[in-house]
Order: sequence, then C-alpha cells, then structure tokens
Amino acid sequence: MLDRAAIRRDWFSNIRADVLAGLVVALALIPEAIGFSIIAGVDPRVGLYASVAIAMVIAFTGGRPGMISAATAAVAVVVVPLVRDHGVEYLFAATILMGVFQGVAALLRLDLLMQFVSRSVITGFVNALAILIFMAQLPQLDPTADGIGWVTYAMVAAALAMIYLIPKLTTAVPSPLIAIIVLTALTIWLGAPVNTVSDMGELPEGLPYFALPDVPLTWETLAIIAPYSATMAAVGLLESLLTAQIVDDMTHTSSNKRRESGGQGVANIVAAMFGGMGGCAMIGQSVINVTSGGRGRLSTFTAGLSLLILLALLGDLVGQVPMPALVAIMIMVSIGTFSWNSIPNLSKHPWQSSVVMVTTVVVVVATHNLALGVLAGVILSGVFFTHKVMTMFEVVRERHGDKAVYRAKGQIFYASVERFEAALGPEGAMPDPADHVVIDVSKAHFWDISAIGALDKVVERMRRHGRSVKVVGLNRASADLVDKFALTDKTGVESGLAPHP
Repeated sequence: MLDRAAIRRDWFSNIRADVLAGLVVALALIPEAIGFSIIAGVDPRVGLYASVAIAMVIAFTGGRPGMISAATAAVAVVVVPLVRDHGVEYLFAATILMGVFQGVAALLRLDLLMQFVSRSVITGFVNALAILIFMAQLPQLDPTADGIGWVTYAMVAAALAMIYLIPKLTTAVPSPLIAIIVLTALTIWLGAPVNTVSDMGELPEGLPYFALPDVPLTWETLAIIAPYSATMAAVGLLESLLTAQIVDDMTHTSSNKRRESGGQGVANIVAAMFGGMGGCAMIGQSVINVTSGGRGRLSTFTAGLSLLILLALLGDLVGQVPMPALVAIMIMVSIGTFSWNSIPNLSKHPWQSSVVMVTTVVVVVATHNLALGVLAGVILSGVFFTHKVMTMFEVVRERHGDKAVYRAKGQIFYASVERFEAALGPEGAMPDPADHVVIDVSKAHFWDISAIGALDKVVERMRRHGRSVKVVGLNRASADLVDKFALTDKTGVESGLAPHP
C-alpha cells in the first residue's frame, strides 16, 4: 500500500522552495563532480553522470528527504589505484558490487551501528568536513594561479554579501541562486578575467546511456574489485548515515536509516550502469539544499534532473558560470556547517568529550579520510567509556559478629574484574578475619563471563582457606550468567537464593 500522506509530504508540500533549492544544488554539484572525477583519474563525465543518476534515484529510494547524494571525494580517493591499474570499466563493476554490499548492509541492519557513534564524534565529523570544504576552495583563491586576481576576490566578496544580505530583504528566491545568476551575467557582459566552470574540465555532450561494465565475469575480476567495493560501501554508508543524522538535526525531523542504506545501494548500481562512479550523501550540498529551503524528495530529484538538463541543453552557458560565485557558496557552506559553539564548549564539556571531538577533527583533516577520523573517534569514545564504567565501582567490608560482609556496588565486567578480585580479600589478610563471609552483590551487576570467573575465583579462594562463603543479592540477569558459567556456585540454596527457573 502506498502511503499517500507521506508522498504528499515528501514530494508536494514544498514544491516552489524544493525546485529552487534543487537548482542551486545542481549548479554547485558541477565543479565538485568534475573535481572528484579528476581525483579518481577518470573523465569528468563519469562524475557528472554519477551525480545525475544518484541524485535522481536516491530521491525515490532514500530514507532522508531533502538530503543530497552524488559523486563524492570520500569514494573517489578509494578507487584511484583500481582505475590506474585496471581501467574505468573495473570501476563501474566495483560500483555495482558496492551497491550490492550496501543492500546487504541494509538487510543486516548495520545502520544500527550508528548508535555507537557519540555526539562528540559527530561534532568532530561536522567540523572536520567544514574545514575540508573550506580548504578545497583555497586553490581557487591562490593569487599565484592562472586566472585569479583582484576581480576574483571582489566577486567572492560580492557573492558572500548577496548570500547573507538578500535573505534580510526577501526569501522568495534562494540567495545563492541570485548570486550565481548576477555574477554569471556580469562575467559574460564584462568579460571578467576569472576562472569559470569550463576551466575545471570539459563538460560532457549528450545524455548518459545504459551499458553494463565491459569486464570478464570471472572469479579473478571479483577478487580484484571486491576489496575496493567493500571499502567504497563502508565509506559511503558511514558518510551517508552521519549526514542523515546532521540533516535530521537541522530540520528537526527523523529519517529511516535502514532505507537510506538500501537506497544508497540501488542508486550506486544505477549510476554504474549509466557510466557513473560511486557516490554517497554530500553534507555540503545537503546544507546548501536545506538552507535554500529544500526539505522534500522533490529537491533532491530536481537537483539531479536540473544537472542533467544543464549538461545536455545549456552546457555552454553553464561553462561560463564564474568559479568565484561557487567558491562563495561553498565558503558559506563551510561557515554554516562548522559547529561554532563547540569551541567554547571545549572548556565546558568533560575533557574526554573534547578530546574525542578534537581527535576526530585532526585525523580527518590530516588524512582527508572521513572513515579513519570517525573510527578513531569511536575507538577513543569506547576507551573513555570503558574507563568511566570501570571506575564506577566500589566494595565496602563490614564486620557483623562472626561474619564479614562485603558489599559490592557498580558494574563488574572484563575491565573491572581485577579491582573486584583485589577488593574481596583475601580475608585472612584483614586485621579482623572472619570465618563466615557474605558477599552482597544486590547493588552490583555482572555483565560477562569474565565477571562470573572473578566471582568464582574469590569464592574458591576463601573456601580454600577454610571460610564459609555465601553470595546474596544476585539480580536475575547476573543469576542467569552464574547458572550458565559459574564453576564453584550456582544460584539457589548455595548462594542463598530460592531456585529460579
């Protein structure tokens, strides 16, 4: 059954703003796609056709309305050795397999792993991406490069002024679109000596066409492309799911991460069959879309369709769009993307959170690899969390008549078992050793077999030295683990509990 309400909401509730926002995104996609094609070592049309196909397909299959997906640098850098050693046809085959892997990931619900990415890692990811977006504009601002002079800087300043000031007067048309139109008209009219989109690379002529990769269907081919496909799929999903979370926060809405994972797979398969490279969600273009008013699937579809029309029918005009206008838009994106309040929060937040955020930023910026930065942040978050839980633990010994009562409080797991064992005896080393010992764990929780093994060790050690030991207060989950894995005691009479099923 079609969800008519969802279709109306995602496609027809914001038509005017979605169409205009999609047009802005389409123009911003052109230099990016050409640049990513150059990174991958392929013809510019490979990146441009990929952006067309991925944007148009993901509009239907994706799980985050209003998010823009296209050819990206994150995927392009992965395939450089594949294209160099085996050619572009192997890239197309690898992209199809990438899509298959992403579909499998959706079936296995690997999107749930995003729950282990902390807010500090997401903030670091956003800040690092903002820095990379800004750094990517620096070659277009290099005064020693051809075609860059005072006119370039004047146009960038004028475009930024229009982008930020026009919304104070009207929001009927996205200010980035106005900036592009005005500066393009001035460039053509005055013959301004600035770099244009056509200087980035030759724009394709004609429409993309369907074709399967021209590679042998052998195990050898699979062995060549599989490692690249797996890496592309992982990087693409990671960036897409993180970007989806960011767009969720910007729009105060939720998204279907599982559908997004599968939708990315479908979009990449289609892109490869129409001569495109792999891609994923783009935070920069997604921010442009959202800030320009785009909210629904129509904005994403319009971006892809507009890009196709611009390339097929208006290639000459698009080639004359001045790069300073697009540079200004990307600078606006980097400024808007960066989490500025994260700077004062460095001194306000727990130092562990700040270290995780800064580490993520440093690793991403140093390696230009978003996956490595996020992985470093997740690992560091895990280390800090483990240490925190490990230290949330104490044991207090009390003497009551002929008994010594050890009251354990906190989390007992593989990282805290040594402290647990050391805190519970040996009883004979105490100033007032008792013959009868009670271990009260009513305020403790045993998480794994390492914890159960530690309890075994403590009980066995005390009994070996002639003391009677009784364990009391095991909660249901801990008692289940004792039943399954303990050697010296089980729940029931031995540990002072009634038998439990």
